Amino acid sequence: MPSNQTNKAVVCPSCGELGKADIYTSVNVTNHPDMRDKVLEGELFAWCCPACGYQARLTYPILYNDMKNRFMVYFIPRVERFQLCDKELESKYSHLRQINKRVAPNFNSFKEKIFIFESGLDDMAVELTKVAISQTVSKKLGGADVSEGYLSMYDRESNTMGFTYFTGEERTPYVQTARLEIYSKSKEIVDQFAVKDKKLRGFVNIDREWAENVLYRYKRAKKIEKLNKLRE
Repeated sequence: MPSNQTNKAVVCPSCGELGKADIYTSVNVTNHPDMRDKVLEGELFAWCCPACGYQARLTYPILYNDMKNRFMVYFIPRVERFQLCDKELESKYSHLRQINKRVAPNFNSFKEKIFIFESGLDDMAVELTKVAISQTVSKKLGGADVSEGYLSMYDRESNTMGFTYFTGEERTPYVQTARLEIYSKSKEIVDQFAVKDKKLRGFVNIDREWAENVLYRYKRAKKIEKLNKLRE
């Protein structure tokens, strides 16, 4: 898949003049490696009004394709669907196997998915680990709300990974590191309780809500297992 570009009209929110912007509907960073940094640094979304010089970040759907690392991430701002099946895309790439396909509703999660898959990690296990660590962070901060977090560091040699969480009403950043053993345990849970999820077709949104659902399945199974042992 090449990097596909189109031109769209944009009305400047500052001066009201009509301008144009280069919009990328998809990028293939295997064929065009230079596009990776342009995506991650936000350069592809930057726009400057030719009339008044007003600078803005445009948000629009874009499909990020990394054939080398075998993943695709579809950034669709504010998408609320868990599973997105694009018949045209599915038909076009029906011959491909073992490709991780994800949909991301915001720019931070979009970048995180890219970082996760480039690091050779399982994003499902990362999401479970993230939820587990967030509970620790909340306790450290006296029960503060920890509703959003992203993988920000992964170092296999030092056996650590780190998450940046946004906490409390002011969304104060808080960085928490963890040993990779927690990730390994999360991977075991995913392999046992998310078998069907791994077989889903199309682009799926693997996020906190999904992770909490899998953890519920795991805890319920453990509870049933414990009850059965008591009955023996």
